[in-house]
Amino acid sequence: MRNGGVGVADAGRVTARQRAILTAITESYIDTGEPVGSTTVVELLGRRKKSDAGGKSAGAMSPATVRNEMAELADAGLLEQPHTSAGRVPTARAFRMYVEELSGGSHPRIDVARMSPQSRQQIDLSFAGVAGTQALLQRTSHVLATLSSGVGVAIAAVADGDLLEHVHFSRLATRRVLAVVVTRSGLVRDRVLALDGIGDKDLSVLELETAARFINENFRGWSVERVRAEVARMIERERSEYQRMLNSVQQLWVKAVPEGDAGSRMVYVEGVANLVGSQIGSSEDRERLREVLAALEAKQRLVELLNAYIDARQESVRVVFDLAEHAPEMAGLVLIAAPARMAGESHGTVGVIGPKRMHYENTMNAVSYIANVFDRMLHPIE
Repeated sequence: MRNGGVGVADAGRVTARQRAILTAITESYIDTGEPVGSTTVVELLGRRKKSDAGGKSAGAMSPATVRNEMAELADAGLLEQPHTSAGRVPTARAFRMYVEELSGGSHPRIDVARMSPQSRQQIDLSFAGVAGTQALLQRTSHVLATLSSGVGVAIAAVADGDLLEHVHFSRLATRRVLAVVVTRSGLVRDRVLALDGIGDKDLSVLELETAARFINENFRGWSVERVRAEVARMIERERSEYQRMLNSVQQLWVKAVPEGDAGSRMVYVEGVANLVGSQIGSSEDRERLREVLAALEAKQRLVELLNAYIDARQESVRVVFDLAEHAPEMAGLVLIAAPARMAGESHGTVGVIGPKRMHYENTMNAVSYIANVFDRMLHPIE
């Protein structure tokens, strides 16, 4: 603490004036990426006061007063000076305080009702014509990446109780089959199956068609895990040529929907190139960026990361700054995410991973809006 100054060792001791200065610095840094000096802060606060006063002139702090307050904020670990210039930039703690101020405070700004009609219309138009969970998730990751200039992430859990709509098997080559499984929720999963080990010979097109027809006629509307159990029971009962067909059905189904896969997750990631543009070009940063990209490509790692921070029971968007605690390669990055809801239940997560310097208000509201209208996008009212 500086002599004669007011200590701001914690958020509760930051004065209203210091909060205003910190907010001005944070928003200016987000917009420009440049350190912010006292003169700039005075101008920003002056414009804001004039706006709040309805266009009338309003009193403003002097640059000297702002410099003193900035020194206090720096001593408290909320501002740092990257170069010898007089400009300061917000620290990670300052960004946390800024997000808390956006979400709470006397005038919260994280509220989809505050989004402009144009922003909501832009998002809605981005999803026009999209049908089915798979296409919706893929478009979601693209839309979030575009809106945030970060990495858009969309993850959906394939519910254990999801019901089968139909299955289709296509012969690609010798002992290679494309299996397409469609569920009632609109999820489409396709997998190339290696048929090594299924009987003594390859399966013909007729045999594949027979297997698919048998599943579709007997198990449409069944949960995917019940299909496996019922086919196994039928095999136990049959001892005939019919059993050979059942064996083919069982082997194809087990490969198309492996045990434990009914509750797996589909992951879509888009906008990784946006991170490249946000990084400083030093060799150290480039190496760390390679680690980040590797982590994003390892989708299971990404699922674990979101599961560690996003609770399906939460009702609002969450901002996570301490990603490095769970994934060291994510140091310096921020996660903004929320559960995606369908029929009032969480069926996955949508979010953005980006640098600390991002437009939090726009991104948080966009994530919240998309997460909360997921159901309407998937099942539009006629």
